[in-house]
Amino acid sequence: MPSPILALAIASFCIGTTEFVIMGLLPEVAADLGVSIPSAGLLVTGYALGVVFGAPIVAMATA
Repeated sequence: MPSPILALAIASFCIGTTEFVIMGLLPEVAADLGVSIPSAGLLVTGYALGVVFGAPIVAMATA
């Protein structure tokens, strides 16, 4: 496998993992922050929006 494709595959896996790992920890995060689980779920939304808007900007800046 060519190294750029391997790097892209690893990066995609890492972004997906960091996006979904918080879902399993959501009850603990909510309890620690003293908020409801749906409110803590907004953390996932915030991170996803950061990736959606930040990734293209970083890609263009480093190209």
